[in-house]
Amino acid sequence: MSIFIFDDDGDTVSTLAAILRDEGHVVVTAENATTALEQIRHYKPDVCILDIVMPGKSGFDIARELKAMNLPHPPVVIFISGVYTKPSDSLMAKSSMGFAHFIRKPADPVELVALLDRIASDAPSTAA
Repeated sequence: MSIFIFDDDGDTVSTLAAILRDEGHVVVTAENATTALEQIRHYKPDVCILDIVMPGKSGFDIARELKAMNLPHPPVVIFISGVYTKPSDSLMAKSSMGFAHFIRKPADPVELVALLDRIASDAPSTAA
């Protein structure tokens, strides 16, 4: 799958990107909102991993703008955060944003890979 990572922590970005590339995924990253939106429009990723707490625009803001793009095949959004970690935070985000997944930082690589495997198996086939 093609995966986009939006996070301002360089260590998180490089670690997640390395893990996901080792799993065979194509990974694109951005550490600021302007670059993030440009890259989402250009690469049309299957999955967007968005840090919630970011300078400028939050991961929630990016998700709202992503939703407003009305893409024919919108990416699955996974929010990642070290701040919003209580179950009620995840529930609030899911109900207000309409996204399906929430992961706590630091991300457990096994959990993340398993989640991506489930997303890939749930994706509609594009074979003709």
